[in-house]
Amino acid sequence: MEAPRGQSAPRPSSASCGETCPCGGRRPVRTTGTQTDARLQGHGPRLSKVNLYTLLSLWMELFPQELPIEAECSRTDRRTGLVVVQDGKVVGLHCSGPELHTGQVAIVRHGARLAGCQLYFSRRPCATCLKMIINAGVSQISFWPADPEISMILPPAVVNRESELDSVATEKLKSNSRAPICILLQPLAPGLAQFVDETSRGSDFRESVTAEEVGLDAGELFNRQRRSHLKRFSREFLVGTEPQHLKLLAEMGLESFCVGSHISSLRHNMRELVEVLAAVAAGVPCPPHGFYRDRLHTAEPSPLNQEVARHCIVQARLLAYRTEDPKVGVGAVIWADGNAAGCDGTGQLLFVGCGYNAYPVGSQYAEYPQMDNKQLERQRRKYRYIVHAEQNALTFRSREIRAGEPTMLFVTKCPCDECIPLIRAAGVTHIYTTDLDSGKDKGDISYLKFSTLQGVNKFIWQKCPGPPVGPSSPPNLANGCVGKRSRGAHAEQEVHSNKRLCPNGSPTEDAASIS
Repeated sequence: MEAPRGQSAPRPSSASCGETCPCGGRRPVRTTGTQTDARLQGHGPRLSKVNLYTLLSLWMELFPQELPIEAECSRTDRRTGLVVVQDGKVVGLHCSGPELHTGQVAIVRHGARLAGCQLYFSRRPCATCLKMIINAGVSQISFWPADPEISMILPPAVVNRESELDSVATEKLKSNSRAPICILLQPLAPGLAQFVDETSRGSDFRESVTAEEVGLDAGELFNRQRRSHLKRFSREFLVGTEPQHLKLLAEMGLESFCVGSHISSLRHNMRELVEVLAAVAAGVPCPPHGFYRDRLHTAEPSPLNQEVARHCIVQARLLAYRTEDPKVGVGAVIWADGNAAGCDGTGQLLFVGCGYNAYPVGSQYAEYPQMDNKQLERQRRKYRYIVHAEQNALTFRSREIRAGEPTMLFVTKCPCDECIPLIRAAGVTHIYTTDLDSGKDKGDISYLKFSTLQGVNKFIWQKCPGPPVGPSSPPNLANGCVGKRSRGAHAEQEVHSNKRLCPNGSPTEDAASIS
C-alpha cells in the first residue's frame, strides 16, 4: 500500500449525532479527529496507485478483439496490456495489436513523450519492445511476472529458439538500463477484497438487473459470474502451481523470487489482485444486459460492440476504487473512435482520459469537509470541494477531443447537473452510464439535466427492451425499472449503503485527481 505522510487517522470512536439532528441525538455515529472535525460513517479501504495501474494493465490485456485469434500475433506471442503514467496521471491504455507488441504500440502513440513516464505491463515485455522504450527515456518499467510476451510455457513443439534468445536479451537490457525494471506488487489494504466484493454485488449495474428480473437470486448470479471470471483470470495470469512458477521465474532471470518466502508472497499478492478484478468485472453483469438507447418501447443498441462497452465500464469501475469521496466512488474513462484502423488491439478506439472523484490535486484529505446531504450545515458539506470523475477525465485528457470524431464517456454513475454542461461543451458525443439517479434532486447535487440533455447520445445500462406487450403495459423506463422516477422528494434522497466506495481514511494522504 501507499505509505501516507504524517500520522495516520485516529481510530473512529462511537458518539451521538447531536440534538440538532432529526433523530434527536439518538443515532450513534463514528467520529474521527480530522482537521475539519467532520463526522463520518466510517472509512473504507481504497486501491493503491500501483495496484490500480496493475489491474488496469491486466484488464487491457483482455480487451475484446474483433480479429480472429490467428491474425493477432504469432503462436509464441502473448497479448499484453500496458498503462502509461506521467506525473501521476494515466496518459495511455494500450494492448497488443495484430502486428505490433504493446511496447511498440506505445512508441507509435507517444514517441518521445514517453520520457519520464512509468510503464505498467501485464507481463514482461520482449527485448524488441524493451530496447525501444528504454531508449525513449522512461523512468520506470513494471511488469506482472506471468508468462512473458514471447511465451515460455507453450508446448515444446511450439516453443522455438526465439523465446530463449529473447530471455537472454531482455535480461541484458535490464541490467544495463538506467530505468528501474521491476515487479511492483503490493498487498491489498485490509478489508479491501471484502469491500470490493460487497460494493460490486450492490453496484448500480446489478441493481438494474435485480429490479428487472422478478424472482432472480441476484446474490447467486453474482457469485456464479465472479467464480467464472476468477477461473478465467487465474488461468491467464497465475502460472499453474508454485513449482511451475518457480521454474518460469528462473527462466526469466528472476531467481531472487525463487528463494525463501518470496514466491509465496508473490503469488499471494497476485491472487489478491486477480480476485479483486474478478469481483469488479462481475459487478457489470453479462448479457442479456447491455447499453441501449430507449425509444418508445424499442431499443436502439449502442453503435459500439457491447463487449467493448462493457470492458470500458469495468475500467471506470476500477478507477472508482481510488476515490477520495467518503461516500460514493465514481470512475470515468473517455475513448474516441479514430475512424481508421488502429495499430493496437483496441481497434479504432483511442484513449482520451480517465479520472475518479477526488479533492483538488496537492491538497490534504482532511483539509475539506466530508459531510453529505444528510447534515444540516450546508457550508460544511463536501459537494463544493470534490472534483467529479468526469471533470478529472476532461481536465487531464491526453489528447484533444476533435470535432466530428465520435467521443465516448463511460461513467459509473449518472452525470450530475454540474458535469452535463462540461460534457456537452467538451464535444463528448456519447455517454454510457446508468440512470438510477436521473431526475433526482438531492439539494446540493442534482441529476435533473441528464434526461433533457440534447446533442449527446445517451446509452443506458439495461436489459435489451422488447416490443410492447399491450396498451396496458407499464411505462418502459430507460433503466428497465418501473416507478423509480415517481418517488417523492424524500425518497429521492435515499442513499443506499451498497453503493458506497470509501477512501482509506488517512487525513494526511495527498488528494490525486488521476492516479
